[in-house]
Amino acid sequence: MIAKDGYKFIIYTGLVFTVLLILAFRFDFILFTILAYCSGFLFVYNFFFLRDPERQTPKGDSFIISPADGTVIKIAEVDEPVYFKGKAQLISVFMSVFNVHVNRIPISGEIEYLDYKKGQYLAAFDDKATDMNEQSMIGIKGVKGRVYFKQVAGILARRIVYHLKIGDIVQAGERFGLIRYGSRLDVFVPIDAKINVQLKQKVRSGITILAEFNS
Repeated sequence: MIAKDGYKFIIYTGLVFTVLLILAFRFDFILFTILAYCSGFLFVYNFFFLRDPERQTPKGDSFIISPADGTVIKIAEVDEPVYFKGKAQLISVFMSVFNVHVNRIPISGEIEYLDYKKGQYLAAFDDKATDMNEQSMIGIKGVKGRVYFKQVAGILARRIVYHLKIGDIVQAGERFGLIRYGSRLDVFVPIDAKINVQLKQKVRSGITILAEFNS
């Protein structure tokens, strides 16, 4: 299954590949051949990159589910001034170009906060990226507590996509967007939440339980 947000991108790269392939056959010019090979690789690779497998999300109002596939690169207590307005725990998930890049909702509840900020394109694994890079910022209020998370762009990730608005009622594991070509998701949970993952652990969106609300 291919992510719906990826269809247009696949069509565009397919058209470019077709045009360059015709030019490469029509004219004896090495540049057209090289560009055709490169665009052909990108066209085929997009089917892999934009894959969107079905996921079975664990049931439970206390669970905070990973919104992204990738590797946990940071777990820390931080000051979060935007949504929690105080102490929180941060779990950062780095998505490489080989991970599924469809993002999913971490808890069921209501979208309370939503914003978007333009910024830089530092490497997604750089700690400065969470504050300085282009990003979407989303806060959800659930039955057991609140979660705040960011889609953060990286060096190659120049397209953040999300389909949410304030007041939306969402379900854990529900698809809400994606980021193209490597990036990170920063998930802020309450200071008293139980963290269920470790540094360098591989996680899967809609499946891995990052943390649990304190009952």
